[in-house]
Amino acid sequence: MSKSKKSKKWFLGGLAVVVVGFSLLVTFNWMWEKSSLNESCMSCHYHTDSDMAWKQSIHYNNQSGTKTDCAACHLPPKGTLEHTAAKMKTGMKDVWSYLTKNKEDIDWDSKGELEYAQKIVYNESCEACHVNIYPEGITDEGITAHLYYDDNKEKLELQCISCHLDAGHYNPNYQHKALTEAPKVSGEIHASATEITAFENYIETVPGTSASISMIAVPGGTFTMGSPASEPFHQADEAPQRQVEVSSFFMGEMEITWDQFWAFYGETMSEGRTPPAKVYANNSREDVDAVSGPTPPFGFPDQGWGMGERPAITMTHYSAETFCQWLSLKTGKKYRLPTEAEWEYAARGGTSTPYFFEGSPSDYTNEGFWNGIFGADTTQINRYVIYVNNSKNRSQEPSKVLANPFGLKNMLGNVMEYCSDWYAEDAYSQLADGAKDPKGPESGTEYVVRGGTYASDASELRSAARSHTRHDDWLRTDPQNPKSIWWYSDTKSIGFRVVCEVPENVK
Repeated sequence: MSKSKKSKKWFLGGLAVVVVGFSLLVTFNWMWEKSSLNESCMSCHYHTDSDMAWKQSIHYNNQSGTKTDCAACHLPPKGTLEHTAAKMKTGMKDVWSYLTKNKEDIDWDSKGELEYAQKIVYNESCEACHVNIYPEGITDEGITAHLYYDDNKEKLELQCISCHLDAGHYNPNYQHKALTEAPKVSGEIHASATEITAFENYIETVPGTSASISMIAVPGGTFTMGSPASEPFHQADEAPQRQVEVSSFFMGEMEITWDQFWAFYGETMSEGRTPPAKVYANNSREDVDAVSGPTPPFGFPDQGWGMGERPAITMTHYSAETFCQWLSLKTGKKYRLPTEAEWEYAARGGTSTPYFFEGSPSDYTNEGFWNGIFGADTTQINRYVIYVNNSKNRSQEPSKVLANPFGLKNMLGNVMEYCSDWYAEDAYSQLADGAKDPKGPESGTEYVVRGGTYASDASELRSAARSHTRHDDWLRTDPQNPKSIWWYSDTKSIGFRVVCEVPENVK
């Protein structure tokens, strides 16, 4: 072959490579851009009213006419390495999900919760557009909140979406405006409280409200508090085990519901912020004929899940205690939070096993190789507990589960429940064996919470499992100074149930 022919062949070959490469580059770029369009995103990420919720949000429905698309929030800013890396990672994940999952079976509602949204919305993307977070027309409350964000975003790991969860997909329950009045609860207004004449279950009727509370008579007895080292998922703060005697008491059949809590809120709501010192002073007086109530929360504290019979959530320990004081004044009885000993005794329902129903935590947990790959047989636990495997990442009404042997519902799972005791890791070491009606340490910084939540693994739902409040962490995004003593801004899995002491004349 002549030199000229060989050169021509190499030229044509090189030209072909360039053309093919350019075509591939153009095609790849077209696919890269096409896959970032809203239509492409929504072809797979199809969840209820996603398109309508986006068009109702401030990122679409605004005076400027600016329309923010999916990729602008769900990817880092364009032109950055982070954008490229996140898009490649997200793309591979989406392709795998497309090939292996049925989009109709995905719980899209749970993916709209803050815990998930924080993983797929990028703060730097928010700040790339919203350079000025103090625009003209911002309210005083907004200025306060944004100053707090500027000062604490790195230290407290705050994100824009921590407060603006409804910015991309509109949900009126997430709007951060003060709740000016309690939601209306229909029903007959009770004229008087229920009279207790015998140690038996009763329905408390709260005078002047339509609220009623089902109370279960829990007979006293002796039980072993804590768990042995041999119990699966045993923790150090559950030992040493102690024999404890508990006197008879009445306990709420279920956690205090929104209908019941709103009755308290509607009667006692503070229109402004009552100084904590004054509130504590008033509520600690035994002769007081009224209590100070909660200040309005920012947004609707039900998280958009619904109210009614669902457990009331996000109130502080102090707020729960004040509810008990209010209920005592309204009914003439002694209502309070349960002690830790009373709570565990009631949760066990006369059993000494990890749960009040059959089965071991190792049978139901999602941890471990076997259950992680093949899944656990959860038929039994699903009958009694609202937890990570059946909750759809939110609290549920008590009708979803069966009661324990004492007749109490949701003692395990659904939401954590406050106890009156201060928490201490070595509390049981301080407890005398054979103690009667113990009340825990005399002082502390955090309170005991029991029972696990709708997001808990089965290992965290054992009757002996202990946890505690995390006051500072649960108030991270609260910009108020002083911070609220009534409402937690960063937890939605805490509630409470009440105990009523048995009147002296009742046997």
